[in-house]
Amino acid sequence: MSSPDTYAGTAAEPRRKGWQFTRWHGVWGVALFAFVMFWLYGKPVARWAFSMPRDMQIPFKRWISTFMKWLVDEASFGLFTFTELTRFIAAVIEFPYKVALSFLSTGFLKGQGSDAVQILPPVSWIAVIAIFAMIGYFAGGRRLAVLVGACFGFLALFGQWNNAMVTLASILIAVPLGIAGGLMLGIAGYRWKWFALFLKPLLDLMQTVPVFAYLVPILFLFGFGPTAAVVATIIYALPPMTRISMLALRGVPDEVHDLGRMLGCTGRQMTWRVLVPSAMQGLMVGVNQVIMLALNMVIIASMIGAGGLGYEVLTALRRLDIGRGVEAGLAIVALAIALDRLSQALATRSRAHHQEGSATGSFVQRNPYTVASGLLVVVTGLIGLAVPAVQTYPEALQLSTGTFWSEVVKWININFFDELEAVKNALLLNVMIPFKRFLLGLPWLGVTLLLGLLGYALAGWRLGLMVVVLAFLIAVTGQWNKAMVTVYLCGISVVLACLFGVPIAILTAERARLWKWVEAVIDTLQTLPSFVYLMPAVMLFRVGDFTATIAVVAYAIAPAIRYTAHGLRQVDPQLVEAGTAAGCTPWQLLTKIKLKLALPEIMLGLNQTIMLALSMLVITALVGTRDLGQEVYIALTKADTGRGIVAGLSVAFIAIIADRLISAGADRMRARLGLKR
Repeated sequence: MSSPDTYAGTAAEPRRKGWQFTRWHGVWGVALFAFVMFWLYGKPVARWAFSMPRDMQIPFKRWISTFMKWLVDEASFGLFTFTELTRFIAAVIEFPYKVALSFLSTGFLKGQGSDAVQILPPVSWIAVIAIFAMIGYFAGGRRLAVLVGACFGFLALFGQWNNAMVTLASILIAVPLGIAGGLMLGIAGYRWKWFALFLKPLLDLMQTVPVFAYLVPILFLFGFGPTAAVVATIIYALPPMTRISMLALRGVPDEVHDLGRMLGCTGRQMTWRVLVPSAMQGLMVGVNQVIMLALNMVIIASMIGAGGLGYEVLTALRRLDIGRGVEAGLAIVALAIALDRLSQALATRSRAHHQEGSATGSFVQRNPYTVASGLLVVVTGLIGLAVPAVQTYPEALQLSTGTFWSEVVKWININFFDELEAVKNALLLNVMIPFKRFLLGLPWLGVTLLLGLLGYALAGWRLGLMVVVLAFLIAVTGQWNKAMVTVYLCGISVVLACLFGVPIAILTAERARLWKWVEAVIDTLQTLPSFVYLMPAVMLFRVGDFTATIAVVAYAIAPAIRYTAHGLRQVDPQLVEAGTAAGCTPWQLLTKIKLKLALPEIMLGLNQTIMLALSMLVITALVGTRDLGQEVYIALTKADTGRGIVAGLSVAFIAIIADRLISAGADRMRARLGLKR
């Protein structure tokens, strides 16, 4: 009988039997021995290699703060200053935002502040629900219309309508601007390779630098208020659209290019009339990502004046009002589900059904949905003048689950306090604190060189050099100890997320009904605002590293489940059948074939889990962690631009190092297993 292991490889590369000593085994043996010796005995003779002395640190914080002060106070283009330019951009964004806010929330006002008088009411709640339901019917039929209507109805039923409309107004402005900016950058990156090479590291930084880090410069440049929040949302949501735009345009078939040339298209016509329409399905994926990231940003944006559902969640966290926070968080989930499903339906809608009415009929026949929407707004507005319940959802009919959630947490605290404390203390004393002390005791020089060697072994000298440079920059800016605390919290959280997530994926991946339920749960986890996870964690475990770990695990577990399940489902059924025919047990099929072939996907899931964990760690600074996240948060509270950007870049460098090393490892595994990328 053949060994099951033979089915995990390829015919061209049979499995090597036994352990063979290679050149790299010798290199790693020497490197690890030297590292251990230096760690144990090197501190007395090279103390600088363990803790970077102050006189060797580069004062990037001071340089950045000085530059920002010059930029705000003195920088000028001759006719206008840099500050006047940013204020002009803010005014350009503010005008459409106020129009959208007037339609959805405040109504049209005359006057300023407390003297303002409403001259026209906002669009009624009934009209908004009906309009979005009609968009759902147009894009995806009756089921989508019911789902979208139910999501918006949830907002009204649970008393979150006004907050949700404020949030929706900012999204309606930030999303189109993010889509347009990302598309233009994507087209430029597609046309000019040098620009794409320039964009790649910039996009990496934009996606890995914590949002808190660039809130301070945005406040300096755009002031406090909803406009600054919209700008921050655009910056946060723009990178995925740029990446997907370049990818979608590169994926347009050569036949389409040839057809455009045969028709004599100019460069502009080729871009806008041939390539962009052909890549529309891929571009709509980017649109969906912009919407999701904009919604994910609403709470953080509330810290600089956005208001809406984000401010509601933030206020609940400050008061530890779990009921209020969960309701506002679920309202964000409902809004996210509605907009997500609408964008997906619009992306997949057939061109044959793009126009519902006749193209040659009257205006009403050609635009039935637009006409119906206008009539709804006018009719419900007029009726609302006489019947207030039509204009504003009655408070008497609103429901609340706030008391229920608060009572659940209270009941758990009363009945399971000793058990929860035992688990917390056991993990803290036996795992977390020893691991933290171990990392803090490592020499930065040795860790940097080992990481560089790993990068060289996985993908060559370029990756090795990049890893060394990024790790050195963390040390030379004086952030090494805080970076190690970040790595400790992230590492513990990722290990726990994988210990729970991978078994869940294994149990449910091939069970369609069970997977649907699991997928619904992880979809909800990914759309819940990150701040929502902190409230129950704090109320059950109080502040500290353990509380932060619990919140991070809950937030970051989704990709560990999703990617593992995807990898297991991608395994070639013929290999499984061959293993079964060879007499493999179910356990052997899983461990010798399925998990081996799914390992590259599992590693990518690990990569995404690390990215989410790092982004969440900045949020957990609110519950008492002492890592780079807290450094970023302190910089925000003190308006210290240099401190925030340096700490934020250190988080980004950790994320980039992890991403590049894991991606290189996944590529090597695919190559060894003969799998396509």
